[in-house]
Amino acid sequence: MTKYWLAALLALAPAAALAQVESNPNLGKAEGQCRAGEAGPAVLLTAVGLKDRRGVLRAELYPDNDKDFLQDDNILINEGKTFRRVEMQVPASGAVTLCIRTPGPGGYTLSLLHDRDANRKFGLSTDGVGFPNNPRLGLSKPKAAVARFQTGPGLTPISIRLNYRKGLLSFGPLRERQ
Repeated sequence: MTKYWLAALLALAPAAALAQVESNPNLGKAEGQCRAGEAGPAVLLTAVGLKDRRGVLRAELYPDNDKDFLQDDNILINEGKTFRRVEMQVPASGAVTLCIRTPGPGGYTLSLLHDRDANRKFGLSTDGVGFPNNPRLGLSKPKAAVARFQTGPGLTPISIRLNYRKGLLSFGPLRERQ
């Protein structure tokens, strides 16, 4: 009788292994959300250069390589790779700070999106985007090497300047008001 149960379990194992996670806006949120009094490892991200105070900010954490940087959330999760997401409404005033947990100390890449109309899509003409180290942006995604950062065992502070479309073919930070 035990042989039959074992055979039945082994027959079901391949079907369970093939179950794939579908993409959805909540993937990575449970893993990425910092807890009250978070001690780390986590990134304390300050967003600067906002165009306005409307919409949602979305930070997403990725592995530190070109293949996985900005890859679809469900693909990374189905392959057992790092993916974390945190979202927050843009506050009406004051500093804009998000906290996103990392799996551990090490190297990662990260993107920050200012989704001004909160439609969960990047609008080339309306939304802002930024990365660690504040690289210059064109119309293609940056290489992982320019968006790479290191976290330690505690809270790692980083600042990201948001970039918005300027003209037809470029992105950049807003000009500082004089």
